[in-house]
Amino acid sequence: MRILIIEDDKKIAAAIAKNLRAESYAVDLATNGVQGEELANVNEYDIILLDLLLPKQDGWTTCTHLRRDGILTPILMLTAFDDVADKIKGLDAGADDYLSKPFHIGELFARIRSLTRRTTEVRTTRIEHAGLSLDLNTHRASRDGKSIKLSTKEFALLELFMMHPEVIISREMISEHLWDMNFEPRSNVIESFVKFLRQKIDRGFSRSLIHTVRGAGYIFSIKEP
Repeated sequence: MRILIIEDDKKIAAAIAKNLRAESYAVDLATNGVQGEELANVNEYDIILLDLLLPKQDGWTTCTHLRRDGILTPILMLTAFDDVADKIKGLDAGADDYLSKPFHIGELFARIRSLTRRTTEVRTTRIEHAGLSLDLNTHRASRDGKSIKLSTKEFALLELFMMHPEVIISREMISEHLWDMNFEPRSNVIESFVKFLRQKIDRGFSRSLIHTVRGAGYIFSIKEP
């Protein structure tokens, strides 16, 4: 997933980004509300983490503007306040959830997973297709009962494929969801990750699940394209 953090406290933003990147989330950072609004209107994000007390434009205003502009990305507001009126104001502005500072990073991950399940309409923590199984909580993968060891980035890539079975996934979609705005799209990194992933999930099985669609991208399918 690709996440936008709008937070003016550089230490807090860096700490959150470090933990998210360690789990293979792609992360972009904005230090004020205006910059955050601009990034959200230009890039496609899966989650926006939005601080309330921001320079140039506060979190409430930023949230209101994003919803006004048709940005439906789930917004998790981060605040040092625990006042009910502030929470109501944020939810009325269009936020989906609240997290009070200081918070445990595990709770942040849990809330991100919860918001993601709401938007993808996945009501379980497990995805299964064609004998391949992903546990989104434990990050374990298996095929026909055989455990498959994946890196965090490989797991994120396979999750993207399995969330969109029988759908062509372009290189642009992969780069937008798995890497941040500093990623160089002309590199061969994506091809390398797809190759490694194929070797791990298809080797030793009679049926391949990830296929190349020439000139378009890749598809997760039990059928040859």
